[in-house]
Amino acid sequence: MDTRQLAAFCAVVERRSFSQAADRLGVTQPAVSLQVRALEKRLGTQLLDRSGRRVEPTEAGWRLYRGAQRMLALEDQLVAEVAASGEGALAGDLVLGASTGPAAVVVPVVLGEFQRQSSDVRVFLTVSDTHSVVERVAARELELGIVGAARRHRGVRFEPFFSDEVILVCPPGHRFADRAVTLSELREEPLILMQEGAGVRQIVEDALRRQGIRLRDLDVRLELGLQESVRRAVEAGYGVTFISRTAVESDLEAGRLTEARVEGLEATREISLASATGRARTRVADAFVAFARERLSS
Repeated sequence: MDTRQLAAFCAVVERRSFSQAADRLGVTQPAVSLQVRALEKRLGTQLLDRSGRRVEPTEAGWRLYRGAQRMLALEDQLVAEVAASGEGALAGDLVLGASTGPAAVVVPVVLGEFQRQSSDVRVFLTVSDTHSVVERVAARELELGIVGAARRHRGVRFEPFFSDEVILVCPPGHRFADRAVTLSELREEPLILMQEGAGVRQIVEDALRRQGIRLRDLDVRLELGLQESVRRAVEAGYGVTFISRTAVESDLEAGRLTEARVEGLEATREISLASATGRARTRVADAFVAFARERLSS
C-alpha cells in the first residue's frame, strides 16, 4: 500500500480539511485530493464524508485511519533505524514544543545541558500554550511536547515527565502574604489568570471544581496570555495569581513575590511528555528523554 496515500488520508482526518492537510504536508490541495481518491478507488469504498462544512471519516475511514497510523509509525521506525546505527556520537535535529510554564525555567536549562553534552545535535524549541503544543504533536510537526496538563487527544499519548506545584502568589506586604487563605477570602480578591489553553489554568480550574467553585465565581480582573505577563502584573500590585512554583522560584527568594496558601486547595501537577500515537522516537529524542529524566530526578 502506498504510504504517501495513507499519509495524505491521515492528514485530512486529523485536520478535517483538505487545504489544511496540504499545508501540513507541503503539497497542493489537488495533490492531496488525488491521493485520497486513488486510495478510495483501490479499496472500493468511500473513506471520507465531504458533504458537511468539515470533512469527516466514514466508518470504513476510521478503521483505515487506525491501521494507517500503525503502518506510518512502522515506516518512521524503519527510517530511523536505517538512518542511525545506534553507535557513535549523537547527531541530528531535536524539534520539540513546550507550554509556557515548563518553557519558562526548567526546559531551557535541561535543553542547554543536553546540547552541550551532544554538540552535533541541533535543538529547536517552540513555546506556546498547552493546547497548541498538543495539536502540533498530533500533526507530527513536533516530535515531542512538554506540557503542563495532559489533555485528551486520540492522536497523542502522554507520559509523566516531572512534577511541579501550582501556588498562589501576591506582592510583598499583601494581606495574603505568608499565610493560609480561605476560599471565601479568595473570592473577594482581584485575580489575574493566564489565557484559556494554559496548563496552569486547567489545573486550577480542576482543583477549584473539586471544592465546588468555578472560575467565574472569583473576581477575575485580568486574563493575560503569557506567564511572564501574569508575573509582572502581580509584582506591580494588580492582583494575585496562580502560577508554577518553578517559574517564580527566583522571585520568591529575592522577595519580589510572596507565596500564600489556599486552604483545601491542592494543585500539584504532573508535567507530561506528549508524543504522537504510534510514532517511534528518533535516537536523538530517546537520548534527550533519558538525559532529562535523570537530570530532573536528581
